[in-house]
This record gives sequence, C-alpha cells and structure tokens, in this order.
Amino acid sequence: MTGFWGRLGRRPLRLALAIALAASALDSPAGLATVAQTAVFASLQAPRQPIWVGGGAMPTRGWIEFCSRLPEECRVDTREPSSVTLTYEAWNAIVAVNQRVNATVKAVPDREHWGVSDRWDYPDDGSGDCEDIQLLKRRLLVEAGFPRRALRMTVVFDDEGEGHAVLMVLTDRGEIILDNKRNAVLPWNETRYTYIKREGSDGLGWESLVGRLSPVAGNISADLKDKALSSAPATSSSGDAWETGWADSPWH
Repeated sequence: MTGFWGRLGRRPLRLALAIALAASALDSPAGLATVAQTAVFASLQAPRQPIWVGGGAMPTRGWIEFCSRLPEECRVDTREPSSVTLTYEAWNAIVAVNQRVNATVKAVPDREHWGVSDRWDYPDDGSGDCEDIQLLKRRLLVEAGFPRRALRMTVVFDDEGEGHAVLMVLTDRGEIILDNKRNAVLPWNETRYTYIKREGSDGLGWESLVGRLSPVAGNISADLKDKALSSAPATSSSGDAWETGWADSPWH
C-alpha cells in the first residue's frame, strides 16, 4: 500500500494522530457522522451487558492460514489487559481508525482479489474484503497502543444472513464493533448481527458466541438463528463441518 496508510504500516500510529484524524473529520463531509459518534459515546457511559461466551470454537480456516504465515500477529499475551478503558480519547482513536480505513481500502471479494474462496491477509495493495479490512484496523490500533488482547476478530451473520467479519473491541463499557459496512462504531447489541465466534482472550483457541442475536435484529427472518445454531458448532469435534460450510460463504 502506498501513500499515507503505507507509511503508517512502517511506523507506529500514535494515539494523538488518531485523535487528530477524528477531530479533522468535523471539517469534512463525515463531520456529521463524527458528531453522531460523540452521541454514541455518551450512551456508553453506563456499562453495557457483555456478550455471552459459550465455550470453545474452531477458528476459521482463513485465520489458521493467516496465523501460520504471521504467527506474531496471533499470539495472545495474557499479561496485557483483556479490555480497554473507554476514555473519550480512546473512543476518538477507535472511530478515526475505523472511518479512515473504510475510506481508504476498497472492498473486494477474496475470489477477485486473491483468486481463492477465502484468504485472511492485510490489504497492503489498497484492496481487501471484510476480514482483511478489520485486520488492518486491528494492526493500527495495536500500533496506537491498544492491547491486542482486547481486539478480537469476530465472525457474524449480517442483517442479510450472510457471513461477515468484524472487529470487536472489548472495553470496560461493553463490546463495541468496527465494521467496513458502516462508519459508525456501535455497541455489539445495536448492529443487527448474529454473533457466531471470536478470537479468544487467553490463548490461540476461539470462543463460541453461537446464536447471540443483536436485540435490534428482531425483523430478521426467524430461521437466521437456526442457521447459526446448526452451522457453528462450538466443539472441535464438529469443526470440520463448520469449516466446510464457511469455506464458500460470501464475505463482504
């Protein structure tokens, strides 16, 4: 990747820079969205109910392959805090990274981009699909000083019932979601998504979130939750079926 984000890939993104990006958005067409995000932050002053975690889950095949290529990106340091203290400065940094990456990286399906059905990698050429875009946000937030242990890649069904990946940030006010489908950073329970599984916080294994439906998703067809429950077993013994079912899923 060239230009501004390419240079960031070679040196740490400072928290002050991320905050400055958020502030500068007020002078751009995204300014109203930034004001709206301030309102979201205000709504998070009271801690939210954390998402339910239901045991272990198999990582996606794309994640396993990503970790085999870049093992340092997947190690979990249990000495790090497992959540972020959500100050206004930290919130601004999260919002800025989400908006800037969304504006900079072109969303392209894996088949078109990599020539394979599913590959997790950094969008260093300026293109990538949902998981590639979230991986870049994760890397930039780590470089800004956020603990990687609190930044969890997460698999969901979106509001159209399609497979999707988001970045979940664990905070002292509940989990919040960075997404390439919207510039707004939202609490997990306001996204209209059904949560399947996420990276674990204490090791390389993933955690099951099977069938945890965002409460505002009530108008999604009733079989979506059944689809999640039948497609995403939490145990490794049925992991092959899970991987086979997701290998050809559309990612956005």
